[in-house]
This record gives sequence, C-alpha cells and structure tokens, in this order.
Amino acid sequence: MRSRAGRITLIVVGIVALLIGVVFAGQGANLIPGSSMTGDRTWLYIGLALALVGVVLLVAGIRRRGSGG
Repeated sequence: MRSRAGRITLIVVGIVALLIGVVFAGQGANLIPGSSMTGDRTWLYIGLALALVGVVLLVAGIRRRGSGG
C-alpha cells in the first residue's frame, strides 16, 4: 500500500467515511431531521466511530510516502 494509488485510495475512503460519519452523528444527535435515524443515540455513536475511522485513514493516507509509481 505504498503506491500512489494506495495513498489516494486511503485519502478518498477516509474522506467518505468522515462525511458519512458526520451525517450519521448529526442525525443521531437530532441535528439533521427527516430520517428514521433522527434522534436515535445509537446512530450518534456509530457516526462518531465512523468519523474517527475516517480521520485515521485520512491521516494515514496523507502521512504515507509514495514510491512515485
């Protein structure tokens, strides 16, 4: 996973996981209405965990050195 493609993949997956996690957490915290997830604290915790995973992947992708290929 030291290739440039692997690094870009980590960054993209990290961003997607972070965004989905923020939406889930927002719905779970009753900040984003209009879903069966709204106001359910389970989704708040799932969203926070997913956002954390996204941040970890994003940082790993940014800090990883590519082999130039």
